[in-house]
Amino acid sequence: MTANHGERVRRRLSTGERREQLLGVGARLFSESPYGDVWIEQVAEIAGVSRGLLYHYFPTKRDFFAAVVERESERMLAMTAPVPGVPVRAQLSAGLDAYLEYVRAHAHGYRAFHRADAAGDRTVRRVYQRALAAQERQVLAALAADPEFGPAVEARPEARLAVRGWLAFTTAVSLEWLRGGDLTREQVRDLCARALLGVLG
Repeated sequence: MTANHGERVRRRLSTGERREQLLGVGARLFSESPYGDVWIEQVAEIAGVSRGLLYHYFPTKRDFFAAVVERESERMLAMTAPVPGVPVRAQLSAGLDAYLEYVRAHAHGYRAFHRADAAGDRTVRRVYQRALAAQERQVLAALAADPEFGPAVEARPEARLAVRGWLAFTTAVSLEWLRGGDLTREQVRDLCARALLGVLG
């Protein structure tokens, strides 16, 4: 049977596309409300799917939120991956530019990612903490491989703590910037770059 000329035919989403759609809706909802205030029925309604289909992809709300957090973590790690062979000082500004552009373009997901640590569920918080640990390892590995900073990082047992503090600082600054702070992206970038160089100096 042929559809009427003016009738829009809905394209069926693949499994991967549907999962991405649901995670995108979840990132927005979790960024706007605390974990306990988001209902799985909201996600299904906005996505235009049944609750049964949503539970097919994510058996529990905890599983769903954990998947949102993991998705955003993977995006940020890929976006900020260091370039092998390029000195850290030379790529710091470009890396922060890419990071802040991601923060602005995916503000909902970024907020959802950093809201995870406040979630009461220990499993969800462990996912968040693993994600932060992966960021920390990525930064430390880039510094250790750098001719300028590598020897200092190897010789300083407090380097890991310094990087962890810098990540927390960058997160706080980025979240404040998203709230409508007065600084431009370039000013935020330079502030974060100076902070990292300062703790390593």
